[in-house]
Amino acid sequence: MEFSKRLELFGPEIFAALNDRFVEQQAKGRTLYNLSVGTPDFAPFAHIKQALLDAAAVDDNWKYSLRDLPELLQAVCDYYARRFGVEGITPDMVMSFSGSQDGIGHLGMALCNEGDLVLLPDPCYPVFMTGCLLGGAQPWYYKLTKQNHFLPDPDAIPADVAQRAKLMLVSLPANPVGSVGSPALYARLVAFCKKYDILLVHDNAYSDIVFDGAVCNSLFNTPGARDVGIEFFSLSKSFNVTGARLSFLVGRADVIAACKKLRTQIDFGKFLPLQYAAIAALTGPLEPVKEQCKVYQARRDALCGGLRAIGWPVPDSHGSMFVWAPLPTGHTNSMDFCMELIDKAGVLCTPGSSFGPSGEGYVRFALTLPQEKIAEAVAAIAASGMV
Repeated sequence: MEFSKRLELFGPEIFAALNDRFVEQQAKGRTLYNLSVGTPDFAPFAHIKQALLDAAAVDDNWKYSLRDLPELLQAVCDYYARRFGVEGITPDMVMSFSGSQDGIGHLGMALCNEGDLVLLPDPCYPVFMTGCLLGGAQPWYYKLTKQNHFLPDPDAIPADVAQRAKLMLVSLPANPVGSVGSPALYARLVAFCKKYDILLVHDNAYSDIVFDGAVCNSLFNTPGARDVGIEFFSLSKSFNVTGARLSFLVGRADVIAACKKLRTQIDFGKFLPLQYAAIAALTGPLEPVKEQCKVYQARRDALCGGLRAIGWPVPDSHGSMFVWAPLPTGHTNSMDFCMELIDKAGVLCTPGSSFGPSGEGYVRFALTLPQEKIAEAVAAIAASGMV
């Protein structure tokens, strides 16, 4: 059987290869430290679980939902006002997705035509590339460089490229590089997209994980952003519900309508108990989220500070649940390094090569183990002799 040529757009599944090696070492009874996939190890908050359980006990909630509940859409609008200070978001500017990955993966299919140009950060989360390619669009990578603190620089994008671009994807706080934006940077991005009539797509999955006193809000805190922008907003990392796949697209009503039209062809709506769980998260207390961020910062300090102490010059991440680490001296291939690190230290991280053309030469660590376990992982790396 000849399969779809679309599959040829994607390379081998790196996470699967790493996990196979991890399972192989696990079978040998080794002590292992999984710092690869970004899923929180914290428990979901009790009120969110209870809302899910209560809703699941109602028989009618097991039928097709067919739509986002009006009270869910309103809860997102109210949350934007409460958490970000953004007033005026209305229900027609909101829709749910089964995780931001699902939304970004389908975005190109709703908005792009064959040959359209999409501006992508490099390095970036792999689904950015996937969504572009599934929509038949052509990626153009703008570099996130160490010299510019791994932040987007719209001035570095040539005018002839900008004139052809239809979408620009931005992730701040950024996965995988851990950079955090500023109001001035968001203003530059909005001005750039207005000038060239580009739709600005902001992935805001890590707004509640920022360090060293930084403040992260919404794209829509920037004047003029509603004219040119949409934002993916996720409950996964803030509320520890990654498996529930609770996220939203917020912004221009015309873009929301286009994405809803595509979704009606492939989905009957989000499971109603999950919608009620999302309402509980959006309307519940936010102080636990802030306290959790402090724990992430302590883990960041344990990992980055610990690695520097053993001779691996890893800079501090500024936000997200990830650390972007240059390969230690003597290593040049990120995939080979990750495999060797599993074998010699029992530590699993992700090769930078999986995050775009400029990712080679780096690895990504996820802050998904308790601080004491991270200290043990650092000690294991030191004992391996790889640094």
